[in-house]
Amino acid sequence: MRLPTRLLQRKINSHKGDFGHVFILAGSAPFTGAALLTARACLRAGAGLVTLGIPKSLHSVYARRIIELMLKTLPETKDKTLSVKAYPEIIKFLDKNADVLIIGPGLSRNKSTQELARKVIKNCPKPMVIDADALNALAGNLHLLRNTQYPIRDTIVTPHAGEMSRLTGLSIDRIKKNRKSIAKKAAVEYNITVVLKGHNTVVASPKYIYVNKTGNPGMATAGSGDVLSGIIGAFAAQGLDMFSAAKYAAYLHGKAGDLAVRQKTQIGMIASDIIEKIPEAIKKSS
Repeated sequence: MRLPTRLLQRKINSHKGDFGHVFILAGSAPFTGAALLTARACLRAGAGLVTLGIPKSLHSVYARRIIELMLKTLPETKDKTLSVKAYPEIIKFLDKNADVLIIGPGLSRNKSTQELARKVIKNCPKPMVIDADALNALAGNLHLLRNTQYPIRDTIVTPHAGEMSRLTGLSIDRIKKNRKSIAKKAAVEYNITVVLKGHNTVVASPKYIYVNKTGNPGMATAGSGDVLSGIIGAFAAQGLDMFSAAKYAAYLHGKAGDLAVRQKTQIGMIASDIIEKIPEAIKKSS
């Protein structure tokens, strides 16, 4: 598959603002790595600017890890997770600065943090990629995808089978046996794009469906999904519609994994290996 020209060709007088500003709400004291993986993948996939919104006490943890990344420290809970008190500042930043939001990687299931995720999802004024613990916050609250002052807002959800089970109430076994139909049904019902992760990841919108064929079992490793969310966010920020951003991200994510496995083996591959192969995967898809 060839990536869209929009991603591959840049005007000679381009500047970073032309390629989007992604705001990532992610990370907590127990799960600092998820946010870093998402941010690194987002930068490698071409986003012009990436800001990571984190609990304020974790600034030193992140500041020395990715020098190209901008940090926004936010109010936190006693467990060093994002607090619901951060909500006004987050919405203001989204409205004035960001083009796309990624919410969820390593966010934690802290009660205040989950409340924050629900409030942001309900009222986010920008296109949004919902992953990981933000999906957990939606369990039993899927109405929030509709109950918004932004009815034409673009939204992508990226569940694996377990998360899809929590969201829909369906058994994991049933989801695994009916991946395309279940993803499509959710996409139509909530007017969103669904990325149902796993072997042959399914990308479904109300109008279209795509089954990805790249990737390998070595990618079944901690952080792989965070990498995918970062790529999706980067592609959306560069101007692709949400279905196309998810489709091409799923393809490129798997392609990078297929390149990484040649050197690292299925047993030895980690999520960072996938990120490091993103540029080569782009080159081979151009």
